[in-house]
Amino acid sequence: MAFGRRGRRAGRGLVKLGRKTDEKEPFDYKNIDLLKKFLTPQGQIMGRRRSGYCAQSQRRLKVAIKRARHLGLLPFVG
Repeated sequence: MAFGRRGRRAGRGLVKLGRKTDEKEPFDYKNIDLLKKFLTPQGQIMGRRRSGYCAQSQRRLKVAIKRARHLGLLPFVG
């Protein structure tokens, strides 16, 4: 990865998909379109810095993605 000013790595910016989650739209393992936004092209779950969610919401997102993977709705690898 190329280095930018001051020796820091120049990376991709925040995705900023994160917003306050409310009970109207909880993470559901059946909502594949929403869950795919939080996967990298390799199939990894994005971290909190990129997704913008708090720790509790990130854990709920992780559980929903893992449930969808075990049911065959999402791939384990990109």
